[in-house]
Amino acid sequence: MSLSSRMEVAVETSVPAEKFHDIFSTSTITQLSSMSPAKVQAIHLLKGEWEKPGCTISWNFYIDGAPTAAKVMEDIDNTKLSTTFNVIEGDLMGAYKSFKAIVQATPKGHGSVVRWTMIYEKLSENIPAPTAFVDFAVDLTKDINAHMTQAQA
Repeated sequence: MSLSSRMEVAVETSVPAEKFHDIFSTSTITQLSSMSPAKVQAIHLLKGEWEKPGCTISWNFYIDGAPTAAKVMEDIDNTKLSTTFNVIEGDLMGAYKSFKAIVQATPKGHGSVVRWTMIYEKLSENIPAPTAFVDFAVDLTKDINAHMTQAQA
């Protein structure tokens, strides 16, 4: 049985794709703690520059109510409206040999479809699939949608 796998989820939002992508690909990402305070505690730039591929950022967030930390390298594709977070340190590395989260916004009408893809390799067969992280991504997307919709009103 392979320890490598992927999980995907898509969420429709009323936020335009470019605007949603900008949240994750620019320094606006630091505002996630105010957009989704129950999910995101803080995000800080550790190395490199915002909006530049290869920057390293620190995420402090909550998975199933438990504090979780991750240091990630970010890759940005402005053409595909995609941001990839490659986890290089943190709590997730206690269960996964590798963990990558990709968020991509695709235009749909006046809003977008936000697709999250988790690509991971478990350290052992006993490690569960990261369904809690997928739930986190869905809830975070909904919180962003609510915040951005309220800000536009």
